[in-house]
Amino acid sequence: MNAIGGYFSHGPLAGGLSFLTFASLPRSRSKQARTSPSEQAAKHGLAPEEVGVIDSEVFLAFLWMLAGRPADAAPGWRRERPLTVVIDNYSVHKSTPVQAEAARLAAAGIHLFYLPAYSPELSRIEPIWQDTKYRQLPHRSHTQLVDLKRAVEEALARKAVQLRQTTQ
Repeated sequence: MNAIGGYFSHGPLAGGLSFLTFASLPRSRSKQARTSPSEQAAKHGLAPEEVGVIDSEVFLAFLWMLAGRPADAAPGWRRERPLTVVIDNYSVHKSTPVQAEAARLAAAGIHLFYLPAYSPELSRIEPIWQDTKYRQLPHRSHTQLVDLKRAVEEALARKAVQLRQTTQ
């Protein structure tokens, strides 16, 4: 499972947790693909959009979603309040597409703040991931990939509710 998330530590959305999950399909050992990606996803009970990796495109789309940009936003859309997104040094976060989008993000009031390398203790979302993995997800073995994906999403949704309740 691959998950991407954003935790709002301040402001009117304080305590909010937004997330997306994607399943990683087992890799085929054959030299030629025998089934399409859609067929492979369906074999595991998943829709094609539920499968994949978190790459630059997914990360940027998630940033815009976190920022609240509507799908039909005008090219010059800007947030009412600035948004600082604290991120680690994962290669996707520092990729060429993300660097190319940085000026557009800044113009929209979205600023990226990179944590120092090898310092997960400074990230406010790391304890959330840890709690979700080790306390909110008591059963981590599933016979079907779709069941694991649903369990992870339910655990993250429960954690999101807990976070909102503790900030109110």
